[in-house]
Amino acid sequence: MLRSLLCFCLGLLLLPLSGRAQTPDTIRTPPPMRTVALDSVGVMPSAVDTQGWLLLDKDIQLELDGAVHNIYNFKFDKAEKQFRSLRRRYPNHPMPYFLLGLSTWWKIQPSRFQSTQYDKAFFAYLDTAATKAQKLFDADNNNYEASFFLSAAYGFSARLHGERHDWRKATVNARRSLNYLKKSQEANGLSPEFQFGQALFNYYSIWIGENYTLLKPVLLFFPKGDKKVGLQQLRSVAANGFYTATEAKVYLMLILKNEENNAEEALPVARQLAFTYPDNGYFQRFYALLAYDQGDFADCERVSREILDKINKGMPGYEAISGRYASYFLGYLMQNRYRDLAKAKDYFQRCIVFSESTGDIDAGFYLFANANLARIAAKEKNVAAAKRYYNVVVDKAPRKSEMFKEGKKYLASAPK
Repeated sequence: MLRSLLCFCLGLLLLPLSGRAQTPDTIRTPPPMRTVALDSVGVMPSAVDTQGWLLLDKDIQLELDGAVHNIYNFKFDKAEKQFRSLRRRYPNHPMPYFLLGLSTWWKIQPSRFQSTQYDKAFFAYLDTAATKAQKLFDADNNNYEASFFLSAAYGFSARLHGERHDWRKATVNARRSLNYLKKSQEANGLSPEFQFGQALFNYYSIWIGENYTLLKPVLLFFPKGDKKVGLQQLRSVAANGFYTATEAKVYLMLILKNEENNAEEALPVARQLAFTYPDNGYFQRFYALLAYDQGDFADCERVSREILDKINKGMPGYEAISGRYASYFLGYLMQNRYRDLAKAKDYFQRCIVFSESTGDIDAGFYLFANANLARIAAKEKNVAAAKRYYNVVVDKAPRKSEMFKEGKKYLASAPK
């Protein structure tokens, strides 16, 4: 973890947000429910020749608007068809290769990076994007568009190498990303797109020092960040960017929930993402989590049912991790809102199956599902079932947790 964070210091996008962003251990007891019947902008460069820059081309943005939307709505075939058309017209430009890489990235991310089937294609697209951008940069080292794509391509590559624990490649790519970020930030005033990387660095370079004191000496060698400015920049990119707007919203949502402990402010960001991209399982499960956390049980239920329905249909990006979230939330609602214990047991058991299929059996929803099944069994005087579920809780839960103490107490007093 520390080495992965160090790589992020070097290159922005490596921080393994995927695991932390979705960890079920962060779920809290939601608010009581009603039981029902059943340095944000850089200086504008004084003289920059932007001729040939696709990043600032409004006609290209208009053309790709639907394709960018399709990436995040998991309509990958439609998006990639347009990116390949762009590649045919601009074979020497990094943008089409980077966008194809971004599309591939979102095929990997919903599995919490467990899936490796797209790694080869992902690295190939980003390596090609970096090669094309390097040629443009070598021809003109004031080509800020080229430095943007170099920073982004190396940053994303570093991130996945870090997830794969290939620290050498992660560090090399991360250093390159930071080098080109320094160059591209000179063009912050040209477009919100250029602020994205700087926003992440501003925030996380401070956050890492606050949360990982062992890395503080290392951070002395890096430019000084500013968390407040970083958040301001992320909000600006989220509101005004085109290619990076959705990525900025994703990071803003994760930072507010996980780093700032501000689920209330993260909720509307998650809601917007889930409603704008209703077929994105990653967005839907995170929105369901925040809706549960904030007591918006109607939306939590609706989205959770949609997730399970889309898993049954085999839709892209809907798999066991999303199923684990949705089935736990529905089990909780059946148990506590509708008082339908039969349905609650069914959903909690499905949560356990989903958890076991992904290996997530040491914490979070898996333990909560077992604990709730144990409580239901105890209430129904099913001692054998209660013991079985409480034994799982006692085996897996932290020794000082209330859940562990509850299980120990029941097992000690239950009939032999």
